[in-house]
Amino acid sequence: MGRKIRNIGIMAHIDAGKTTTTERILYYTGKSHRIGEVDDGAATMDWMVQEQNRGITITSAATTTYWHDHQINIIDTPGHVDFTAEVERSLRVLDGAIAIFCAVGGVEPQSETVWRQADSYSVPRIAYVNKMDRIGADFYAVLDEIHEKLGAEPVALALPIGTENEFEGTIDLLTMEEVHWDRDSLGSEIVRGPIREELQPLAAEWRERLMDALSTYSDALTEILLEENEPPLDLIKTIVREQTLAQTLLPVLVGASLKNIGVHPLLDAVIDYLPSPDELPPVEGMNPKKETPVSIPRDVDSPALAMVFKIQADREAGSYSFVRVYAGSIKSGTAVFNHNQRKRERVNRLLRVHANRTEQTDKIVAGDIGVIVGFKLAQTGDTVGSEGQPVVLERMHFPEPVISVAIEPHTLSERERLQEVLGILSREDPTFLWKEDADTGELIISGMGELHLDVLVTRMIDDFSVRAKVGNPQVSYRESVTAEYTHREHFHRTLGGKENTADITLRVFPLERGEPNTFRNSLTTGTLPEWAGEAVERGVTASFSSGIRLGYPTIGVGVELVDAVFSDATSTEFAFEAAGSLGFDNACQSAAPVLLEPVMKIDVITPKDFMGEVINGITARGGVVQEVESRTTAEHIRAQAPLKKMFGYSTALRSATQGRGTYAMEFSHFEAMADSVIA
Repeated sequence: MGRKIRNIGIMAHIDAGKTTTTERILYYTGKSHRIGEVDDGAATMDWMVQEQNRGITITSAATTTYWHDHQINIIDTPGHVDFTAEVERSLRVLDGAIAIFCAVGGVEPQSETVWRQADSYSVPRIAYVNKMDRIGADFYAVLDEIHEKLGAEPVALALPIGTENEFEGTIDLLTMEEVHWDRDSLGSEIVRGPIREELQPLAAEWRERLMDALSTYSDALTEILLEENEPPLDLIKTIVREQTLAQTLLPVLVGASLKNIGVHPLLDAVIDYLPSPDELPPVEGMNPKKETPVSIPRDVDSPALAMVFKIQADREAGSYSFVRVYAGSIKSGTAVFNHNQRKRERVNRLLRVHANRTEQTDKIVAGDIGVIVGFKLAQTGDTVGSEGQPVVLERMHFPEPVISVAIEPHTLSERERLQEVLGILSREDPTFLWKEDADTGELIISGMGELHLDVLVTRMIDDFSVRAKVGNPQVSYRESVTAEYTHREHFHRTLGGKENTADITLRVFPLERGEPNTFRNSLTTGTLPEWAGEAVERGVTASFSSGIRLGYPTIGVGVELVDAVFSDATSTEFAFEAAGSLGFDNACQSAAPVLLEPVMKIDVITPKDFMGEVINGITARGGVVQEVESRTTAEHIRAQAPLKKMFGYSTALRSATQGRGTYAMEFSHFEAMADSVIA
């Protein structure tokens, strides 16, 4: 069963009880001496002051704990869509995950987003249906939703006994026993016993379903069942484990973490069904020098290889770099090579982290997650390791920010400090960008949504003591072209008595929406020296970010170098780079440029009584309702709307639904605005 390490994440929609479940795990594994509640602001994993105030998890805290001789490294990930980068970077370094679903809400919008992200990284998962004690809880409906909406094959390993305030325990379908948790010991003591008579038909039916699902993958089990014998527990667990790792089946457990019911079987399932690091295939990376793929075995004796998956600023210690070690080991006091930055960095100290507490360690080995103190250059997604083994692991892809606000310090003397803090925060969070407006000198910060920027601004003020004023949110538009145009650019300038000339012809053309900008040099070898072609490419690509007419970044534009005239006497690198930049600008001006605005995907959950009002509210903001799905207790509305009309929507939804509606909003695509051809 591999080494006794599990690297797991806990992923869920906001309010599915993710942090509460993590708190119970820490309590039962002895890492936390008392149970902290999100509701009373004492949750261990939500250590950032803002997380306790807002009741949401913002950063994915990493913690190490132990269960049945196994080391479990847990990464707690945010459920709010504005913090999608946190989820993405966590999934990149996990070996397995627990997907938590609310027994009332079922598969909610953000659950689907996170599920797709986990699919793209092929992360094996087990599911936990939480909040069985809530009004409207329906375990069986959640199983159906998992199958319909996520395309997974759920297999129940446990059933709830009772629902809502009558929820009292579970039926273990593997051992065919009732399981109850003792209230006086806060669920620490578990009582197992025979299944009561009235529940036996239900248990038998679901046990048969489980055996049917498993026997598809095992001839040995089929044979035992045909002979009407009782299959051994070890065989059942082995098949569940194999199919969980192959991602053909999804084991589902059930409980109510707040009532201390169901967490122990969940911990057992992590050990029994999720993979240890050495059971996974070799790590795939690229050799940065040769641009060739490389496979690295996950071996403790190999050269060191690790990925920085999170940077966190600490006022006293400086920068904490959270790393996942894939091969070899990293020792305290040594130097490692950062393959992305191409520089050596010193490992001053190594830490294991328990949410808001750290303990020092001498080394971290393959399969481990730890924190390096001392890195000055590392950024999220960097690969560090042995200089003799050049490997860059796949860089993480983060969505582009779509909302911006201007920020200015209270006094001029604080401007430098503000810029320093913006630099720290953008290293921590790749979806947070900042720049200085060349024309106005204003500092502009950009992020994934209003909440995202609000949290970052509050951090600047509270954590870094920077006094700053923030403007109103602005939409980050994009520019593109809608026609093809070929333009000849002749550049001539005399600098320091030397002539600099370049003569190039560029063709610009629109690409499919969503495709990245491209540059292609179509000249035959010998027409132009290689350095001149590279200089044109640099000039063109540098112009992508400065827009066509309004200064917004350009997207969806293809550029082709179709002709060039070269002179040995006067052609210079500087001239070709400048010609590339000017040629791109001039060609785009004549290629029917348009302004594109971000369109958001909106998911609203509202009680039935307010559905008409909510739909009217969305259409009044220029939104288009695409689908309405009826649930037992609420309506789920899926829509799309331009971001600029969605500012302040949370307040409008609250007043329209008497505070009972919830929504999630994420970027969908850029779309040309009506009458948006830029004159």
